[in-house]
Amino acid sequence: RALITASNFLTYVDQGLFDRSSFFRIVTPHNQPENEIKISVIQGGLKPNDPRCLAPIDHEPTSVTGMLHEHGTISMARPKNGSGSCSFFICIGDQPELDFGGQRYDDHLGFAAFGKVSQNMGVVEKIFERSEKTPYLEHEIDIIRVSRVSPNT
Repeated sequence: RALITASNFLTYVDQGLFDRSSFFRIVTPHNQPENEIKISVIQGGLKPNDPRCLAPIDHEPTSVTGMLHEHGTISMARPKNGSGSCSFFICIGDQPELDFGGQRYDDHLGFAAFGKVSQNMGVVEKIFERSEKTPYLEHEIDIIRVSRVSPNT
């Protein structure tokens, strides 16, 4: 339902751009004291200043796609509207403040949810357990390879 965002993500997958990247940010209610609106996510892919980042894509809000930031949802990270490109995050628990109208950003546009973890959510939760005192990790978690999986597997 989020064709632009899903296509962007798959372009990174197909070109191997997420290979040898990392989960570089784990946000928990405990490591974001300056934020009034607390969230729980793991963020990975390429950091926004990485030269391998492709051009930003149009924002597909949850009000258009109907996809909400529920437990296991995969979404496009963005510092501002229309700047999503090369990093993604996975929700730990339901995160309604990341949906259109949510309070996480002042623009209330939310983030572009585009997928859902369908298997091995336990691995995502184990990554989340490796949070540190601040959201940006001192000890990033390597992503060795990202690839498509056949629908029959």
